[in-house]
Amino acid sequence: MTLRITQPERPDEADRDAVLAPLRAFNIAQTGDPKVTPLALLLTDEDGAAVGGLWGKTGYDWLFVEYLVVPEAYRRQALGNALMREAESVARARGCVGMWLDTFDFQARGFYEKLGFEVFGTLEDHPVGHRRFFLRKRF
Repeated sequence: MTLRITQPERPDEADRDAVLAPLRAFNIAQTGDPKVTPLALLLTDEDGAAVGGLWGKTGYDWLFVEYLVVPEAYRRQALGNALMREAESVARARGCVGMWLDTFDFQARGFYEKLGFEVFGTLEDHPVGHRRFFLRKRF
């Protein structure tokens, strides 16, 4: 069988799954079930509407914090700290050994370092003229 490289005009979830399925199968064969479980901690207003919060997932014994957003009007009220403390509590309860995340130089590196995170990688020029930092906190 001969394979060729193609590029879909509008990649969709089926395309993503075609790439991801054999990778997941290989990873599971090597390390076992990663036990990926989503985590959502929402900031809700008085009407119950979500206005921000934290989104991530636990897997392979770590919590990955994908997004953390506190709307501008609610900053300086320790909500980011509260969200991160709660996320750590959930991660520990799920048996994780640590947390990791990424942030840009124009975002919140100092905030995370104050919470005990350390930089373990830097990507220069992402976007050009800026840096993206990868941080971790082991428990």
